[in-house]
Amino acid sequence: MARGLADFRDRVAVITGASSGIGEQLARDLAARGAHVALLARRLDRLEALANELGRTGITAIPIACDVSERASVDAAMAKVVAALGHVDLLVNNAGFVTHALFKDHDVADIERMVQTNLLGTIYTIKAVLPSMRARKQGWIVNISSGASRHPKPTYKPSAGNTVYGMVKAALERFTTGLSCEVYDDGIAVNVISPGLVETPGVAANGFLSEKARARLQPITYIAEAVLALSCCDPATMSGRIDHAAPFLEEFNLTPAELI
Repeated sequence: MARGLADFRDRVAVITGASSGIGEQLARDLAARGAHVALLARRLDRLEALANELGRTGITAIPIACDVSERASVDAAMAKVVAALGHVDLLVNNAGFVTHALFKDHDVADIERMVQTNLLGTIYTIKAVLPSMRARKQGWIVNISSGASRHPKPTYKPSAGNTVYGMVKAALERFTTGLSCEVYDDGIAVNVISPGLVETPGVAANGFLSEKARARLQPITYIAEAVLALSCCDPATMSGRIDHAAPFLEEFNLTPAELI
C-alpha cells in the first residue's frame, strides 16, 4: 500500500463533484502526485479556477461542466476527456445530492434526483469509461458512499431522515461489489469508500455541523488518503471492498498527508 509521488505520474483521473469539498481535495492530491485530472461538476466557474491553479504545477487539468444525473451530459463530458487526455485510468464517483426528510414527507422530485445523481450518475460514468479500461486491462474505480447505507437498528431515531439516501447508497455498494466480480479478470479494481462526517460545503448546507456533530468531524485528509490508496491498489488483491475511511487507514497503517 506504500505510495509515492511517482505512483500517479501521467495517469489520467476523472473526478466528479470536483468543484468543492472532497472532490476538490482529491483533485489537488492527485495533481500533486503527477496525475492529469479531468474535473467534472455543474459549476464551471469553480472548475476553471481550480484547473488554472493545478495547471501551473505542470500537469494537465481540464474543467468540464457536467450534470451526472443526465446521461447525455456524462457522455459528452467523457468524450471531451478522451479527446483531451486520450484515456481514463482512474474514475472517482464523488458527485452527490441529498435532502433529508421522513419518507412520508419526502418530495418525490428530490427522491428522483437522489437516485439519478448518486446511483444512475455513477452507472453513467462507469458505462462511459469501462470499455477502454477493459481494452487496456487496467483501471481503478472508486465510488464514494455514506454511513447512511448501514441498516438501522430498532432504536434508530427516524428524525434523521436517512431512509431514501441510505437506500440509494446501499444500492451503490451492492452495484460496486457485483461489478468488481464482472471486471476482475480485466485488471480493474472497483471499490467503495465512505467518509465519516467531514466539514464540506455540502455538509454545512444540510445543517449537519451542530456543536455536538463537530465532535465527530474527521479531517478531509482521511477520505482523501483512503481514495488515493484505492486508486493505486493491486486489482488482483483489493477489489470489491466496502470500507469506511478511518478503519481503512488503520487497517493498512496509513497516515493522512497534510492538506495540499
